[in-house]
Amino acid sequence: MDNRINRHILCIDLKSFFAAVECIERKIDPFTTPLVVANKNQGNGAITLAITPYLKKLGIPSRTRLYEIPQNITYQIVPPRMSLYINKSKEVVNIYLDFVSEEDLHIYSIDECFLDVTTYLNYYKLTDEQLALKILKTIEEKTGLTANCGIGPNMLLAKIAMDKEAKKYKNGIAKWTYEDIPTKLWPIFPLSEVWGIGKRLEKKLNNLGIYSIKDLAHYNEQNLIKKFGVIGKELHEHANGIDNSLISEFKHQPKEKSISHSQVLLNDYYNDNILLIIEEMLEVLTRRLRTNNLECLTIHLAISYSKNIGGGFAHSFKLPCATDNLNDLYQICKNIFDRYYEENTPMRKVSISLGKLVKKESVQLNLFEQWQKKKETDNLNNIVDIVQQKYGKNSILKATSLLSYSTIKERNHKIGGHHE
Repeated sequence: MDNRINRHILCIDLKSFFAAVECIERKIDPFTTPLVVANKNQGNGAITLAITPYLKKLGIPSRTRLYEIPQNITYQIVPPRMSLYINKSKEVVNIYLDFVSEEDLHIYSIDECFLDVTTYLNYYKLTDEQLALKILKTIEEKTGLTANCGIGPNMLLAKIAMDKEAKKYKNGIAKWTYEDIPTKLWPIFPLSEVWGIGKRLEKKLNNLGIYSIKDLAHYNEQNLIKKFGVIGKELHEHANGIDNSLISEFKHQPKEKSISHSQVLLNDYYNDNILLIIEEMLEVLTRRLRTNNLECLTIHLAISYSKNIGGGFAHSFKLPCATDNLNDLYQICKNIFDRYYEENTPMRKVSISLGKLVKKESVQLNLFEQWQKKKETDNLNNIVDIVQQKYGKNSILKATSLLSYSTIKERNHKIGGHHE
């Protein structure tokens, strides 16, 4: 029995959004103007936040450093104006809400949204492609912005259709169905060309002999789960075009108890340096779980990039069984990070939340976990908790806490975690 959902999902992305807004404000054409949005105060190494379609046609990538732009190309540099972009984004969102209700709209980023138009096609007496074209034309008429749109039976295929194919067509619209998976999704190479697979995760998959989406789709699912946990299962499903998430689900905020921890970093963190911060934050959260005799069934990780760059990512995962185990939760966060982090992008904030908390009344083991090892880990954690409770949180620390980019000692002091 086929359990795949079959909706009519639109994924709409505003073309070169920041650069296009700047051109509209200056009453110039982004398709004929060489303009770059970047912070000039950072010098020639500043990262471009956006470039106009004109520069993209010359082969310049959207995210690059100023010194990487060929010297024979003359271009204008303008500073980013985030408040302007936010207001313009709100204008576009209001246009979406003229076509669909709020529960059928998911704002993915400042310039990208998903719309579920399944129940609206009969009302408008239009096909999904006709409705998409009408929305894109309305955006251009009212704001001057142009956009691309991917259409699919689920959010995943709509997104990839938009990323990989929509820009090839004059009307900016591409539609994928489940029948297109073998001919359009599976041939994609390299893996990082697909939404949800970053360069870091790509390297790990390459080490397993997985180089294309077809390789991933046909790889043993259980082996992926052993290697990547719950993310492994999702990777296998996505490689086969399966995504049963619904836009309406994003609108219902769960009322169950959760614990969270966020940290604004004083300096930019890059690449693996942030993993120590994640581990230290999980130490705090898992200690709170143990203190209250609780375990969690979901984990949420959010990373915010430096203000000069903007953006970031946030993703949640359901755990196969409740846990308070630091190593298990850290591995999930690490896999999320490897999957979505953009290499060499500066980070300034980390947020972690553990949800769907349940009382730790019994122990559930999976087939690959050794009971004795888990018992020893629990005993060690309990001993550390007792010592830290009596002598202060800085009384026992890992050696990594001595590294220059560790923040746990300072945070423990701030929350009264030391004894004189």
